[in-house]
Amino acid sequence: MSLAAKATFVGACAFSAFTIWAVHHQQTQERENMYQGVIKDDARRREKMQQRQQAFDESRRKRELYESVQNVESSTS
Repeated sequence: MSLAAKATFVGACAFSAFTIWAVHHQQTQERENMYQGVIKDDARRREKMQQRQQAFDESRRKRELYESVQNVESSTS
């Protein structure tokens, strides 16, 4: 084999190895980014549930206050 052929072969092998490493690295980064998205979604969901619970508690408190001040009749049929 000539020196040029060996250099071309080594260059092609190095390029292939680098390409494989780069794709693997990119997949790892994408997987991590996707996982961070799941964590952020969970945090948003928890925050939203907490806000809904606070609104429900406030509504319940207001209802109890209004029922204690006003006469409320049950409308059963």
